[in-house]
Amino acid sequence: MNGGKDNPVEGFDGRAFARKLTSAPGVYRMLAADDSVLYVGKAGSLKKRVASYFTKALPYRQQNMVAQIARIEVTATRTEAEALLLENQLIKSLKPRYNVLLRDDKSYPYIHLSAGDWPKLGFHRGPRKAPGRYFGPFPGAGAVRETLTLMHKLFGIRSCEDSVFANRSRPCLQYQIGRCLAPCVDYVGQQDYAQAVRRAVLFLEGRSSELVNEFNAEMERASAELRFEDAARMRDQVASLRSIQARQYVEGEQVDMDVLACRIEGGHACVTLLCFRNGMNLGTRAFQPKINGADSCEEVLDAFLAQYYLEQQPPREIILSHAVPDQALLAEVLTAQVGRKVELKSSVRGDRARYLELADRNAALSLADTLRSRASQKARLDALTQLLELAEPPRRIECFDISHTMGEATVASCVVFDADGPVRAQYRRYNIAGIEPGDDYAAMHQALTRRFKRGQVDGVLPDLLLIDGGKGQLSQALAVLGELGVEGVRVLGVAKGEARKAGHETLIEADGREIRPGGASPALQLVQQVRDEAHRFAITGHRGKRQKTRETSRLEDVPGIGPRRRAALLKHFGGLAGLKAAGEEEIARVEGINASLAERIYAALHGV
Repeated sequence: MNGGKDNPVEGFDGRAFARKLTSAPGVYRMLAADDSVLYVGKAGSLKKRVASYFTKALPYRQQNMVAQIARIEVTATRTEAEALLLENQLIKSLKPRYNVLLRDDKSYPYIHLSAGDWPKLGFHRGPRKAPGRYFGPFPGAGAVRETLTLMHKLFGIRSCEDSVFANRSRPCLQYQIGRCLAPCVDYVGQQDYAQAVRRAVLFLEGRSSELVNEFNAEMERASAELRFEDAARMRDQVASLRSIQARQYVEGEQVDMDVLACRIEGGHACVTLLCFRNGMNLGTRAFQPKINGADSCEEVLDAFLAQYYLEQQPPREIILSHAVPDQALLAEVLTAQVGRKVELKSSVRGDRARYLELADRNAALSLADTLRSRASQKARLDALTQLLELAEPPRRIECFDISHTMGEATVASCVVFDADGPVRAQYRRYNIAGIEPGDDYAAMHQALTRRFKRGQVDGVLPDLLLIDGGKGQLSQALAVLGELGVEGVRVLGVAKGEARKAGHETLIEADGREIRPGGASPALQLVQQVRDEAHRFAITGHRGKRQKTRETSRLEDVPGIGPRRRAALLKHFGGLAGLKAAGEEEIARVEGINASLAERIYAALHGV
């Protein structure tokens, strides 16, 4: 596309702008007339890269983007590696309209082995600041929990919190079912427990063959000494380890490797990750980045690599289904990040080619499932559009629900759906206060007022607003929209049917007209999906709020316990459960708590 001819944004001359730029590396941000960010990119030479958008033919997607540019902002960096890091930060914070975006809002899970004489083995997500060793990252929480379950069975390492461990007087259920050695009540000596911990570390380091040899030698000693029960236990552990080894794809190698395969179809992409650490298969995870019109696996993988690995420690090898444009630069940056060599390979043979084929097959299956789900979602959305006689399908659907128990801990929920389904990052909960307990109408009025006052500021409003309830709840929604002068929002009440049976719901229009589509209606199925999600989200928030209120209120009722002492107690014991498990003498050891106060706290918590 010719930049001078096809750039319609008045006042912006892309060629003239590019001529004034430096040839240094850096990052450029393309902005539209409303200051929204269209695209963030990096360049080895800002002048050459920006000029390329206005001096040569472009694909349709980039033509459309360039046609919207009102201005370009640039930031020069010292090196192209610095530009890559800055680009990644800006993409994650700005979420530009035309960049490939990896939709993942959580840190990656690890297994944490704590420090101390009696280490705990557990799930960890977040900053790795606590003392001890971390193993991972794992591709998903399921892989961590599966590994932990196996390790507790094999080695009996405790999983309880320190506060619980310090205050046990008898072994818990984990000991009864053979998943803990019960160090809390001295059922195992410190030397034997340290031996179990050492073996668990060997397993997590991928040295299972060494561990099998050790178990075999111990089994033979136990048998020779006529300790047949010990020998049988060792035999079972060896059998479990052999079974695990048989399931691993990497045999005889201490491989530290990720395998990535990408598939694109129907405007959607799937990137499948096979994760190996220390020769052990840690599982598979499918990612579905928002590709914003990108049509090549090379571009998607390039964006994925930066956004995924610059936030965590990469493995030594990353095997790719497609060569990416910045492969050498990414390898250089990742190598500098971890202080050891990181290799990116796209042309592999032998076992690695087999792993790549497996990842590709998983990507194809996952993408096919997604496309079927999206097709079903689109059919439901089209049916709802037809049922409500809308000019076009609603781009944004919101649903509100209220949850409480006899008026206690009232919470309102708002869930958001778009054409692809739930948009969980935009869900909201509202803690309701200042109303008569149990007044659902007042609660709905308060929640909607807060929501749409904010909507008037940020301009984000739903096309369709669903209210879980009958005419009373619907009238509250209409009153709020009228008071705030909000227009253009279609409002629909969702009243439960006879005996609250699914499929018998009545949809109530703002003018009082009632629609009963029936359980077979795809339109009603979509409404039910949104309503049920709002209900689930409200109940979850209500239960959490109610539990927190009840936990803190028990301490608040004790004379002499203010916010500072309450926080000190909960911190010392790791929460209310640990505090309840403590005796009066243990409570009195907390700073600021004397014997008399400890006695009152114990009595309040135990109803004495």
